[in-house]
Amino acid sequence: MASRPQTLPAAAAPVFVGTALAVHEGVFAPFPALAALVGALLIQVGTNFANDYYDAVQGADTEAREGFTRVTAGGLIPAATVKRAMYLTFATAIVLGTYLVYVGGVPILVIGLLSVASGIAYTGGPYPLGYHGLGDLFVFVFFGLVAVVGTYYVQAASILADPLSMGIPPGTVPLVAVLASLPIAAISTNILVVNNVRDKEEDATTGKRTLAVRFGYGFARGEYVAMLVLAYLVPVALWTQFDFEWFVLLPVLSMPIAARIARTVVTETKGEALNPALEDTGKLLALYAVLFSVGLVFA
Repeated sequence: MASRPQTLPAAAAPVFVGTALAVHEGVFAPFPALAALVGALLIQVGTNFANDYYDAVQGADTEAREGFTRVTAGGLIPAATVKRAMYLTFATAIVLGTYLVYVGGVPILVIGLLSVASGIAYTGGPYPLGYHGLGDLFVFVFFGLVAVVGTYYVQAASILADPLSMGIPPGTVPLVAVLASLPIAAISTNILVVNNVRDKEEDATTGKRTLAVRFGYGFARGEYVAMLVLAYLVPVALWTQFDFEWFVLLPVLSMPIAARIARTVVTETKGEALNPALEDTGKLLALYAVLFSVGLVFA
């Protein structure tokens, strides 16, 4: 329950897309791709443990919470045990990351350490990112840009560069990798947006200054819609501006689902409506990632 398996599509989706683009560009490498997937899942689970622990000890999870049960605040697992699980999970990710550092060099070392540190700093440390309106940026960057481009990079570097590279070798971070990361970044961010809309009133009373708390429901709902617009514009840009075949437009098939979820997000505030919307946004991310990945391979 503490690992929150319903959030794992947010970790797997960027790896699928980055790997599909690597296939498209002719730099697919199975072992770095697998290591990137397992590492991403571990960082996601570690971040979930950190959120569960720090939100409880800092008083952000109260009895008024409308979201899914938190094991620390709910007294299901002792806080010290959840904290220990967090550190062990991140440590396992770092151990696995040594292989990726060998393949991708210093850039992967920096990215890996920043990912782990940010996973803890999201709700912990002296300046919790999620408590100061920086959670959306954290998710956009690390679960989108960094995860997709990093997945592509380790595969390209394993083929195009020598091990333990000090810099970024030529051809390992193309513009299309950055563009392909944007839809995943956007929909991953929307998972957090739904969470913040649902918890706005409670967060305001516990001092958690999310963007929804700072700027209101209208801003958060506009953010959700804007992220969807970005997600569905990118395949069109790849098709029209970068000569990808029409297969790259496959994610458009998920637009009716996105519109249905958006309708709920822009009209509802209660957990009974937004909890399903939260799960559905995660499912939308998974569906989009599969369609986009298939499209990239065949494009």
